[in-house]
Amino acid sequence: MAENQLGQQYMILPEGASRLIGKEAQRTNIAVGYAVASIVRTTLGPKGMDKMLVSELGDLVITNDGATILEEMNVEHPIAKILVDVAKTQDKEVGDGTTSAVIMAGDLLRNAGQLLDQGVPPAAIIKGYEMAQERSKSFLKEAANSISINDEKKLLEIASVSIGSKNVGSDQTKKYLTTLALKAIQQVAENVNGKVVIDKDFIKLEKKEGGAVENTEFINGVLIDKEISHPGMPKQVKNAQIALLDVALEIEKTEVDAKIEITSPDQMQAFLNQEEKMLKDMVQKIVASKANVVFIQKGIDDVAQHYLAKAGIMAVRRVKKSDIEKLAKATSARLVTSLDDLSQKDLGFAGQVEERKVGGEQMVFVEKCKDPKSVTIFVRAGTKQAADEVERALTDVIGSLSSTVEDGKYVTGGGSTEVEMAMKLRDYATDVGGREQLAISAFADALEVIPKTLAESAGMDPIDTLVQLRSKHKTRDGKTYGVDVFKNVIGDMDRLGIIEPLKVKSQAISSATEAAASILRIDDMISSKGKGGAGGPPGGMPPGGGMED
Repeated sequence: MAENQLGQQYMILPEGASRLIGKEAQRTNIAVGYAVASIVRTTLGPKGMDKMLVSELGDLVITNDGATILEEMNVEHPIAKILVDVAKTQDKEVGDGTTSAVIMAGDLLRNAGQLLDQGVPPAAIIKGYEMAQERSKSFLKEAANSISINDEKKLLEIASVSIGSKNVGSDQTKKYLTTLALKAIQQVAENVNGKVVIDKDFIKLEKKEGGAVENTEFINGVLIDKEISHPGMPKQVKNAQIALLDVALEIEKTEVDAKIEITSPDQMQAFLNQEEKMLKDMVQKIVASKANVVFIQKGIDDVAQHYLAKAGIMAVRRVKKSDIEKLAKATSARLVTSLDDLSQKDLGFAGQVEERKVGGEQMVFVEKCKDPKSVTIFVRAGTKQAADEVERALTDVIGSLSSTVEDGKYVTGGGSTEVEMAMKLRDYATDVGGREQLAISAFADALEVIPKTLAESAGMDPIDTLVQLRSKHKTRDGKTYGVDVFKNVIGDMDRLGIIEPLKVKSQAISSATEAAASILRIDDMISSKGKGGAGGPPGGMPPGGGMED
């Protein structure tokens, strides 16, 4: 309802719509953002806790992966959805650091709320945050150290930090999984114009419950979750010559209704014989190419299966396009869309192709490939939930390692880098002056949420820990000191091997700042979600802004 200069009232929004204006909208948005960040905050670090999420259908997820928690929560409030997008962006770009990005965004919002209460305008806060973001990223580059794909010791240290917070077994098991992930990264890495490029899509993670996590294995090739299409075909082929086909070994049906008149049994037999001859000719073209294993995106007719089996050719049908692409990368085969074009030069090679029964299901292992640029990690675990968590852990490790290798830089972890950046930002704030300096100091405080949270999860006093870290960072050799959560003390992260990718830190700061800035710019929230939510803000949030469970 609004009023014009003559005092007449008129309706702008539909009945049942809700609206929040000015400071009330800002306070609600900040409260929601901080509430979402608080949910994932306790999962940070090696001593972080897990969350159990149950869907409406009763599906169970137990994890401490920030991106998974926020996605599975199925949040309704639009501000909460912005923070979910932060986690998704972080996960997509660098594969790790989602929890850090979200809790940093939450603290940036909370600190901004305190500045708003002091009368600092949103524009000044946003400008200060953006200045602090740029200066933080330049500090990060100065503090970063170089690393190459051959520096296995440092890369394994980065991987162990990434997997450290995941509940996937003992330290020995985690070390084994990080070794597999590093092996996969090194195998698929390619040198493009003097730069290392890693396509994570060509590291396939296939999982099957049953067995222990220690049974997880690295396959120098591709695992296809399909069975061989005919029982008469060989179950194992050594020195496989592999053909990849995007063509159906079937008689194509006409696109329009067609009518064939047959007036005698001889005509019927001739018709069937012709179909069989066409299928036999198709198989003969495969035989002529010298292929002994065939992967087909489309279907295979029963008659064609018979002739393939008779020729001693192993065939797998209806293989996913993504798996065909991985097979092409692993075996150096070329995808053929016409049998007339199939020749020996289109074939790929694998040392062994074998069908095995795993967890009660048949799977085809394409392994022992020559320098494959697509590999598989076959995840095993006792339950579906455990297998899912191992898969999530490996996804994070692979993302962390690929970011490090492509960027070639790393920084120390354990909150040490955040404390150092915060101290430098405070010095920078005094040089800047004006209202922006308050925002830059607030940004510095938000960075310190990382070491504070790590200290809390380890049972340490967060304030005392932060005071000790600030004091240590003022000394000449204290720049790499952070929280040693295993000994409940502060320690030298560089000496302890607690290191993280520069790209993950940099992206977390960018994502958190952009999310906070976009939320702070909002001073009017209008929801037209129907009559049910009359009088309430968008997403059914109470005016006070606390999240509903």
